Amino acid sequence: MTILVADDNLASRELMRELLEVSGHRVVEATNGREALDLIHRDPPDVVFLDLQMPVLDGFCVVRQLRSDERFRRLPAVAVTASAMLGDRELAIAAGFDSYITKPIHLNEVRKQAEQLTSGSYHSQNQVRCPGIIHWKLLA
Repeated sequence: MTILVADDNLASRELMRELLEVSGHRVVEATNGREALDLIHRDPPDVVFLDLQMPVLDGFCVVRQLRSDERFRRLPAVAVTASAMLGDRELAIAAGFDSYITKPIHLNEVRKQAEQLTSGSYHSQNQVRCPGIIHWKLLA
C-alpha cells in the first residue's frame, strides 16, 4: 500500500516513513500542503497522513480540497498534530479527516491507523454533511 506523509518537519517525516516502511508500506513524502495535493493528483496514495500546521497549505486546507473533489472524497486522511487541545479531534473530523493522531507519534498507533483505513473498516454510509463538504468517519 502507498501512504503519503505530509509534514514540514523532516524528523517527523523520517520517523513516519520508517514506521510505515517497516510495516511493508511504500511511503511518499511532501513538505507542505501544496506539494501533497500535487502528489495526490499525480499518483493517488491509499492513505494520507497530514500535519495540520504546514506552510503554503495546512492540513485542513488539503483535506477540504480533497473532500470537494469527487476523485478523492473517499481517500482516507489522518490528521497529525503536535498541538492537541480539547476539541481538536472533533474539529479535525468535522473538517473531513477520517482519524486523528497526536505527536509524538507511536508505532502502534500509526500502524493501526494505516491498517484500519485501508482494510475497509470505514464506509461511505457513515458520511456526515458539513457546509458543502462530505466527510467520512471511521467505524469503531
